[in-house]
Amino acid sequence: MGIVVLTMKASVIEMFLVLLATGIDSNKDMNKKIKRPKFTVPQINCDVKAGKIINPEFVVKCPAGCQDPKYHVYGTDIYASYSSVCGAAVHSGVLDNSGGKILVRKVAGQSGYKGSYSNGVQSLSLPRWRESFVVSEGKPQKGVTYPSALTYSSAKSPAAKTGEATTAYQKPPVPGTTAQPVTLMQVTGATTTEATATSLPKPSPSAGSTTSSLGPQPVGHRSWELDLGSTSSYASGHHSPRANPGFVPKEELSTQSLEPVSQGDPNCKVDLSFLIDGSSSIGKRRFRIQKQFLADVAQALDIGPGGPLMGVVQYGDNPAAQFNLRTHMNSRDLKTAIEKITQRGGLSNAGRAISYMTKNFFSKANGNRGAAPNVAVVIVDGWPTDKVEEASRFARESGINIFFITVEGATENEKQYVTEPNFSNKAVCRTNGFYSLNVQSWFSLHKTVQPLLKRICDTDRLACSKTCWNSADIGFVIDGSSSVGTGNFRTVLQFVANISKEFEISETDTRIGAVQYTYEQRLEFGFEDHSTKADILNAIKRVGYWSGGTSTGAAINYALEQLFKKSKPNKRKLMILITDGRSYDDVRIPAMVAHHKGVITYAIGVAWAAQDELEVIATHPANHHSFFVDEFDNLHKFVPKVIQNICTEFNSQPRN
Repeated sequence: MGIVVLTMKASVIEMFLVLLATGIDSNKDMNKKIKRPKFTVPQINCDVKAGKIINPEFVVKCPAGCQDPKYHVYGTDIYASYSSVCGAAVHSGVLDNSGGKILVRKVAGQSGYKGSYSNGVQSLSLPRWRESFVVSEGKPQKGVTYPSALTYSSAKSPAAKTGEATTAYQKPPVPGTTAQPVTLMQVTGATTTEATATSLPKPSPSAGSTTSSLGPQPVGHRSWELDLGSTSSYASGHHSPRANPGFVPKEELSTQSLEPVSQGDPNCKVDLSFLIDGSSSIGKRRFRIQKQFLADVAQALDIGPGGPLMGVVQYGDNPAAQFNLRTHMNSRDLKTAIEKITQRGGLSNAGRAISYMTKNFFSKANGNRGAAPNVAVVIVDGWPTDKVEEASRFARESGINIFFITVEGATENEKQYVTEPNFSNKAVCRTNGFYSLNVQSWFSLHKTVQPLLKRICDTDRLACSKTCWNSADIGFVIDGSSSVGTGNFRTVLQFVANISKEFEISETDTRIGAVQYTYEQRLEFGFEDHSTKADILNAIKRVGYWSGGTSTGAAINYALEQLFKKSKPNKRKLMILITDGRSYDDVRIPAMVAHHKGVITYAIGVAWAAQDELEVIATHPANHHSFFVDEFDNLHKFVPKVIQNICTEFNSQPRN
């Protein structure tokens, strides 16, 4: 019996060994057949922000066209994760506008991000952000495994398009939002980890939200759909996801809170000041109606650093700022601040308030962004108790768009008491009704919210606003001496054209003129000769090469007389002088005269130009206004730097 048992055991062991050997051989065969998957570089669209991608380090391919300013970038070298990944790559110089592969690495958040103009992209400044990233050439590092498929923090592909804007002014969907919101019941019923981790609940119907459409919400009602799950919109008594821990994991909330609800509506990027009437004659009830009107405006606007910013000045006997442009960066905080405003009392001195606003409100320290139009809305109960025409003219010349809302204006019997008859038409820069609204009753004031916002946000029609691009008379002084040569002279003209086409050119915007010089001088065209960009560019092409000596000092004097003497009083005067050699005459006195007359002078030297002479010609500080390039073919590289310095200087100057 024992022999039989031993024989059976031996058979079992032998069978096991055979099966084991067979399995090993088959595994070897399978390993031979299975090839390692080849790494594929995922492709993203220009609008994808780094914060949307969870992976800490990855290689991606960007398409062409990401230099477009609609793809916002925040910072320089180190970028806030709210930036377009591909836009940052173009800004940093890793890519050009034709696209390509890049390596992206997440790093810690910064206390501040400085904006700059680089490689055709204007990046914006940002106070601080929780997460940053850097970009480099798309060469994978040795020993590092990169994902072939990216992990996104939204349920749908970030390449999805947002809806088209409607003709009526409505607060659009949050930029970059692509995930379809789901209800609490849908989250509860989710069976996969991805569905739970990438979808956020909307408030329950009891919280006042029933729609699940991504389209624009009715104006005047808050949209409770969130961008990447920020919980900040669940304030004021609405249910927070934290009250329902079974639906949204805590780790998801901490990840999603990296992104805000919105950076603001980029289609309405204005710096906005409301001057509200706090005089005793208005009464407490009407003052509350005025505050409700401001709250309705704040709610209808999508406030944020990439969109409109708003501050409030209240006036009575004397004006005072309630808060400035940089105090509140979202609509919710702005509404809360408006509710806390208390009435000042006194007379209705609107003129004094406008003067105060012009001198103090739109300063860089108070949040003025320079490139955004400055808009002031003056609300008047009846009529002002002082004059507004002179103060308003001064404000307009400082580049501020003045709107007047007159509520319950003077009747025929009351007009004898009005300090300045027809004051609203005297205050605004156009008398066609665009800048003035007359409201019959305080109880009808709420009806003006939409008409007002449509005008404020129509930045193309804000004709009284100065920006870097529309506020200058630019005179080019071009060296046509024999040492330049015909071919190089055409290169200089292309440099002139490249700078000119960056500006908004018209009779009321930036104007361009040109002088060519050798021993003698010739006016090629003046500021009043051409009023469109196409005409200017054609005029530059038609300039013929002269040839001769180099009398730069005489050319500066000639430009002051023939060009800048005809410059408009409210225009910045910019002289851009291009030369390739040392002047035969003295440049010091002509340069001093130009500086004394307020002409900002840029000196561009090529090849044999004398750098000490360039610094004398250039406006102080010389290192911001003088440039030297070794050969003509490299002139084009200085176009972005010249433009950047022009705009930086403009934005740093007070507007009054």
